[in-house]
Amino acid sequence: MAARNLTLQAAIDDLHRIAVVQGQATSTARLDRLAKYCIEELEKRGLPGAQPDRPIPGGGREKQWDVAWEYDGKYRLAISLKSLLQNLAGTVPNRIDDLMGEVANAQLYSPELVIGYVMVFEVSKDVISKKHGLTWCDLLQDRLSRLSGRRSPAWTVGTIEAFVILRVDFSSGPKLLTNETDVRIMFDELVAQVRERNPGVQ
Repeated sequence: MAARNLTLQAAIDDLHRIAVVQGQATSTARLDRLAKYCIEELEKRGLPGAQPDRPIPGGGREKQWDVAWEYDGKYRLAISLKSLLQNLAGTVPNRIDDLMGEVANAQLYSPELVIGYVMVFEVSKDVISKKHGLTWCDLLQDRLSRLSGRRSPAWTVGTIEAFVILRVDFSSGPKLLTNETDVRIMFDELVAQVRERNPGVQ
């Protein structure tokens, strides 16, 4: 079971320690505490037992998801965690493409699966994209907004139920800029959709 009362700031501190202080921006452990935070938030909302790094079947192939919650022998909720800390001009488009692909893969196998995304974005490295006329963070926000809000019965493949962008400034330490209220709203939406699609969940 996850440690109790893990704060979002503590999860960001851990990411900063591994990615910036230790210089391991691609370490597979960099988002472990953020996964534990997500697990706690789901438990607080009545969905205990979520687990990190779980394999979920897909239409094309099985894929590991950072956080997954199972009910009645099948995964009903999946959360993907991403960190966008450098090379934003290349990373943002790639992350958008990756999202649509991995989400569609999972939904082709389980259309009812509820999916959320948590993306940590380093704003001190952000610049304006001349092509789009927006900063890369604003562009990511725009694209994710278009791809979110999936609800029954119009279960559009390749879209998600909810997301949050965690804006951080790592230029002088692990500074979290996003209001935690935005994060709570995302978890509330995910859990509400799980309950709507699984009436047996208490």
